[in-house]
Amino acid sequence: MKAHDGMYIDGAWRPADGRDAIDVVNPVDEQVIGRVPAGTALDVDTAVRAARAALPGWAATPPAERAARLAALRDVLVARKDEVAETVTAELGSPLKFSQAVHAAAPIAVAGSYAELTATYAFEEKVGNSVVHHEPVGVVGAITPWNYPLHQIVAKVAPALAAGCTVVLKPAEDTPLTAQLFAEAVHEAGVPAGVFNLVTGLGPVAGQALAEHPGVDLVSFTGSTAVGRRIGALAGAAVKNVALELGGKSANVILPSADLAKAVNVGVANVMSNSGQTCSAWTRMLVHRDQYDEAVALAAEAAAKYGDRIGPVVNAKQRERVRGYIEKGVAEGARIVAGGPEAPQEQGYFVSPTVLADVTEDMTVAQEEIFGPVLSVLRYEDEEDALRIANGTVYGLAGAVWAGEEAEAVAFARRMETGQVDINGGRFNPLAPFGGYKQSGVGRELGAHGLTEYLQTKSLQF
Repeated sequence: MKAHDGMYIDGAWRPADGRDAIDVVNPVDEQVIGRVPAGTALDVDTAVRAARAALPGWAATPPAERAARLAALRDVLVARKDEVAETVTAELGSPLKFSQAVHAAAPIAVAGSYAELTATYAFEEKVGNSVVHHEPVGVVGAITPWNYPLHQIVAKVAPALAAGCTVVLKPAEDTPLTAQLFAEAVHEAGVPAGVFNLVTGLGPVAGQALAEHPGVDLVSFTGSTAVGRRIGALAGAAVKNVALELGGKSANVILPSADLAKAVNVGVANVMSNSGQTCSAWTRMLVHRDQYDEAVALAAEAAAKYGDRIGPVVNAKQRERVRGYIEKGVAEGARIVAGGPEAPQEQGYFVSPTVLADVTEDMTVAQEEIFGPVLSVLRYEDEEDALRIANGTVYGLAGAVWAGEEAEAVAFARRMETGQVDINGGRFNPLAPFGGYKQSGVGRELGAHGLTEYLQTKSLQF
């Protein structure tokens, strides 16, 4: 697609306030593939004003009509799914097949789920002698990351529109072309002017202006815990709502009764997917001491198969960050059994699929989010030890448990301090709530729980 040189505000592409621009770089060959405007606080203000003006009309629109617009948006995304996949591949570096299967398909499923939910959701209910109304919270400032550029946008914008809110989106600067394509889709779907607005720009400028704007009623942010803290502080100072989906350090716990080979192979695939740039990736594999050596060998073998099957990480800074973690792991006593910090290719932001063995729970690679294709394998003594290690980080976004019997896995999962747990390789469910415990965030996305994030309640007593 061709990059727009303006902002999508109030139903049209409009010139940006300033002349500064952001280069969009293909991580595979490091070539500039487009330029988008670097938005200013004035651009954000213009977009928020447009959203505020459109709010009364959209909030009063019957849910059935809002559902119809979301269904139309889903249909546009279906019609343009190949363009979506190609755009994500160009600016994120994801292999095209993965972009088609995940980056294009998942947002379509989520948009469709909200079209259906909006048409059936009880926005009004009788409670004793009261009628409770579920009303839109207002103008939403959505700040999205680059790792799943369209999915993260749809997971915020679709429920916000379903609730009757209006939106100003500030996407990640690494993947703005996908956001511009989404704005085109919104326009094509017939969403009224001002209901959705897009401002591209840098986080410390446009993102901060959006988070602290007095005309924004709720800030929904997905990204690092460090940035989430700052956004939470800004929102808290203004007493405005906030939804934060932040970092993760998920544990993949393999109990002794599990099918070890299957658990390890699926676990490695999970970490290498999207080049490890998934906040819910199971980056810590916990294996019983009696099975540890076999698990390490299986993990090394599985990771080696991904050498030329994964894409690069998103940019040079991220590549150096991931390599730095690998080097720090070795310095603290971990052992490389696959991959390593050396560049696998001369060009592109590639990192070798890496497995670190002999990792202990106090090591940096076991505690901090790496966001790259790096798996740490830890040993545990017994089930209580495994639970202690699994829960022993500041994060609690996702995880996995494997056992011979489902009931055994479920019993362990119920004691994990995390928002989502896959049981014996359970599949992604776009209707189930997603979000974290502890420093992995506040609030939930997807399904009915995701919709309620954008609603506030009013009770009428009779």
